[in-house]
Amino acid sequence: MGVAHTHAWRTAPRFFPMAAPPELALLVGRDEARTRAAADRLEIAEIETDWRRAVEREDIDVVDICTPGNTHAEIALAALAAGKHVLCEKPLANSVAEAEAMTAAAERAAARGVRTFCGFSYRRTPALALAKRFVEEGRLGEIRHVRAQYLQDWLSDADTPLNWRLEKDKAGSGALGDIGAHSVDAAQWVSGQLIEGVSAMLHTFVETRPLAGTAQGLGGSAEAGAPSGPVTVDDAAAFTARFDGGAIGVFEATRFAQGRRNANRLEINGSSGSIAFDFESMNTLEYFDARDDQAAQGFRTIQVTDAVHPYTDHWWPVGHGLGYGDLFVHQVADVVAALQADTAAHPDFAEALKVQRVLHAVEASARNASRYTSVDRPDSQD
Repeated sequence: MGVAHTHAWRTAPRFFPMAAPPELALLVGRDEARTRAAADRLEIAEIETDWRRAVEREDIDVVDICTPGNTHAEIALAALAAGKHVLCEKPLANSVAEAEAMTAAAERAAARGVRTFCGFSYRRTPALALAKRFVEEGRLGEIRHVRAQYLQDWLSDADTPLNWRLEKDKAGSGALGDIGAHSVDAAQWVSGQLIEGVSAMLHTFVETRPLAGTAQGLGGSAEAGAPSGPVTVDDAAAFTARFDGGAIGVFEATRFAQGRRNANRLEINGSSGSIAFDFESMNTLEYFDARDDQAAQGFRTIQVTDAVHPYTDHWWPVGHGLGYGDLFVHQVADVVAALQADTAAHPDFAEALKVQRVLHAVEASARNASRYTSVDRPDSQD
């Protein structure tokens, strides 16, 4: 994420008009040698190994947090107290309590003109932004169904080494928070409805993994008897949801779907039509209009690369698609535009908190054997 964000800060001014292009002033990392090597590669002049000194510097205006979830709250709270604008990667925190503290601090800082942003970058996919526009224009009618899947396969091999994303004290949760958070945010954002309750299950397929750096045998598998450590997060999450606007939803997130590299899917069905999106075909949107002549009805594929589509007028000729890294460019463009116009940008910490509450409700429901759980009162036994 550090590389993706750095690329975006450098690239955004080349495609999106900015009164004052941002300047990458400082790279912060824990290991001095590795941080210096990264800074040289990314062409950032200064480094720091203590983020506390970084947020105190008067020449720093924006702090971009790309660290594991267990450090988000402490860094963000200190940065906001120092009057810095904050862009924080998702999910916002590792708990609702942390996210609430961050949001409260953001609200206090807003009175001083300080802005917050959360990195739900998939919102910046032109096709998904077009889907939201269609919903807002009433093309789908009354929203009835929301289906969201986020399928990856990078953990399918049981010998993939343990890393911080598999440790609850660092990551907060597994597939649920890592990729399921994107689905929750996209579903709520595009549909215009908030999830008010869930019934969920979480599952861990591989409970121990070789420690990173362990000697590997042929084919990359850990050698017999190599040291291992426990996986303390979910490998997969599945839940149904009820939305406050009357829609019902089905969600799935897994990093064990063999052959699915990054299938981030969203389908919404309404009384007048449907949209379907899959990030593996990120430059297209499937759209069905039930009001069409019945003889001509069917999903149509929209190439979301025209100047009339969100973000695309700043890029290439019609038909020349975008890629994953361009979403971060859009994110920076939106952040800078908001800061220079002194207006709010989305999603902010308050919106990210709403996602955090859904994640917490999913975990609470799973602990209670899929019992329906209110997002507002997830720990209630009523």
